[in-house]
Amino acid sequence: MSSFNLSATLHVFHLLTQPQNLIPALRIPTFADLPIPLSQALATTSGIRPDIRALVLDKDNCFAEPDSSVIYPAYKDHFKRLREAYPCDKILIVSNTAGTRSMDPEFRLADALERETGVRVLRHSAKKPDPECIDEIMEFFLKSPSAGVDKASQVAVVGDRILTDIAMANRMGAWGVWVEKGVVPMNTLPVRLEQAWLRKVENSGYKGGRPL
Repeated sequence: MSSFNLSATLHVFHLLTQPQNLIPALRIPTFADLPIPLSQALATTSGIRPDIRALVLDKDNCFAEPDSSVIYPAYKDHFKRLREAYPCDKILIVSNTAGTRSMDPEFRLADALERETGVRVLRHSAKKPDPECIDEIMEFFLKSPSAGVDKASQVAVVGDRILTDIAMANRMGAWGVWVEKGVVPMNTLPVRLEQAWLRKVENSGYKGGRPL
């Protein structure tokens, strides 16, 4: 099983022409700082709140350690409150490990994660931020009456990676919430490069848009 993400690599070329898609709508220090409900934190200066009805959660280094299916102990209470605020199919875990056909072909990781969290885990063919993955996410929400989602702007994507979670959120027309500090410190070259790219984009005057 390979962890190489071809989709994210190819998506870099798309971001060269639309670098504003790197910019998150909201930054939070850790998963424990995710506002509940989220709409209030994304309100305009005039007080207009977006209609956020559902959340997409990344797993690895967002609310769990990489390669773990267990909620990080310090985040368990916050995860419980999040489930109470967004019940049933209003939360969907979308991981580039658990639930992917390349990394989890028999979906054993996805099954274990669902047992641990009580939240549905997307089984998907393409990794984030591939357009096919976006289609699979929206298909899940649109087919679920309990999610109450009619369009992508009613969804927020929460994750710790700029090139996968935030870039996908912006590409699909959802709200990107960047978890700046993951469960464990990540100082790998890809992480340093994507964060340096984000700083350069913002220093160049680009602004993130608000989903319609």
